[in-house]
Amino acid sequence: MVRSLIVDDNVQITEVLKAFAIKEGMEVDVAYDGSEAWEKFKANKYDIILLDIMMPELNGYELLKRIRSESMIPVILITAKGEDYERIMGLDYGADDYIVKPFSVAEVMARVRAILRRVETKNQKKRIIEIENLRLDMDKYECEIEGEKISLTKKEFEILWLLVENSEKVFTRDNLLDTLWGDDYFGDPRTVDSHIKRLRSKLGKNESWEIATIRGVGYKFEVLK
Repeated sequence: MVRSLIVDDNVQITEVLKAFAIKEGMEVDVAYDGSEAWEKFKANKYDIILLDIMMPELNGYELLKRIRSESMIPVILITAKGEDYERIMGLDYGADDYIVKPFSVAEVMARVRAILRRVETKNQKKRIIEIENLRLDMDKYECEIEGEKISLTKKEFEILWLLVENSEKVFTRDNLLDTLWGDDYFGDPRTVDSHIKRLRSKLGKNESWEIATIRGVGYKFEVLK
């Protein structure tokens, strides 16, 4: 059974979300501030978290950063804030999706199902990739070059994994946004370029492979001859 944690200081919202989640067959825990949510996260194993941003004790961004320091559990941010930069910040902190209040609870549940399906699909795929001196471990979200660990954010790792898993295939910005951010993402497409730039900087120059730019098209992982 899927176990979810709903975090929001608005009791009415948490009760509505909880009722719908239970109808979906989920086991549900609720927290009304960030500190309570952190304690429940540490004490229990969840499959997905619905997380409000503006909360007492510990806001959603800070809680998300703590969660990401220990886990890659799917997290959907739910907030009254809808500016593009706030969406981008939430996604860059490692959120899997972002929903703005007021929202349709049916839509929230649909997004939960979609994310859980993606996670299940990922779990059925190969979890470790090794190409030349590069090793990626999807279970641990770890990247190693010549045995040395490279610290990547969740999105940086997912971009690299997608490119390496589909070596030599060219991905446009839209391909990457749709696959990793979701087809309902309406932020700046150039966020992909920013992630690629930071990813290249962390990976450094390598004689065996590179993330190549295909001018006017997009990016691909290329093994150098």
